[in-house]
Amino acid sequence: MSKPLIKVAVGVILQEDGRVLLGQRPEGKPWPAWWELPGGKIEPGESVRQALVRELEEELGIRVTECAPWVDYVHEYPKTIVHLAFWKVTKWEGEPRGMENQALAWTLPQQPLQVGPVLPATEPPLRWLTFSPYYLVSHIGSAEGLPAWLQRLDQALAAGTRFVQFREPEWQARAHQEPAGQQALEAAFQAVVERCHAAGAQCLVNAVHPESWWTAADGVHLRSSDILLRRAVPVQPALRAASVHNEEEIAAAREMKVDFMVAGHVLPTPSHPDAEPLGWARFQELAQSAGCPVYAIGGQGPQTLSEAQQHGAHGVAFIRAEF
Repeated sequence: MSKPLIKVAVGVILQEDGRVLLGQRPEGKPWPAWWELPGGKIEPGESVRQALVRELEEELGIRVTECAPWVDYVHEYPKTIVHLAFWKVTKWEGEPRGMENQALAWTLPQQPLQVGPVLPATEPPLRWLTFSPYYLVSHIGSAEGLPAWLQRLDQALAAGTRFVQFREPEWQARAHQEPAGQQALEAAFQAVVERCHAAGAQCLVNAVHPESWWTAADGVHLRSSDILLRRAVPVQPALRAASVHNEEEIAAAREMKVDFMVAGHVLPTPSHPDAEPLGWARFQELAQSAGCPVYAIGGQGPQTLSEAQQHGAHGVAFIRAEF
């Protein structure tokens, strides 16, 4: 017998300091006393936004004035399957209060939770909230270019970037031809990892680089070709990411249970001068099908973060943009 599917709009209500609001489920409802992100069922004929606004007013007594789509996620419970449309809520009128006499708590996802237990479907978004909105991708090119790029990395880290990808495919191709070239490339990788860790940031290594490097990084970023070939990840990194461009690649990445995806290119970019960009509408379609946070890439930078988030992006990935 198939389980019923319930579609739910969920509010990720965020204060400026990054704290998110959790509510405790009241007695008389399934999973009583467990903590969750507030929200409720989407009624027939309602859009997600309409349901979100209605539910948060009924449940918390607030009126949403600014919100944006974030992640669509499906979780299977013992008796039901729940399709959760997580939306970030950044502005509202009124002070949240438990309209059903439920307890409320503001919590910082980067710190141990002061309340619990939390519903199983609430655990993934709390982890995703710890992901940096900025994802810097390296473009060093050679040993001669390393000092200037490290200076740029320092600027990005000082500005709040906490995800960095070491990705040097052209340099890697040249380095294969001589041991000294490979040593210089590995030294550059180690320098980037050290810089990131000193700043409290995480460095992922692109799968174009040797697997022996992967354990020194905080994660592995898989190319679309790796995803389509279902390339095995021989280590268990803290983070697994993937580059995607279409539904087929997204489905493969979901099957591999990556932590986040990077989709693009969204806008015209010098690295793909002849390729047609996705545009924001198409990007949003892809992001909604990912089941995890998605970064926009292509013509992106700190200046496009707000627009990207209005179209369902968790953040922006960029190579050349400056802070």
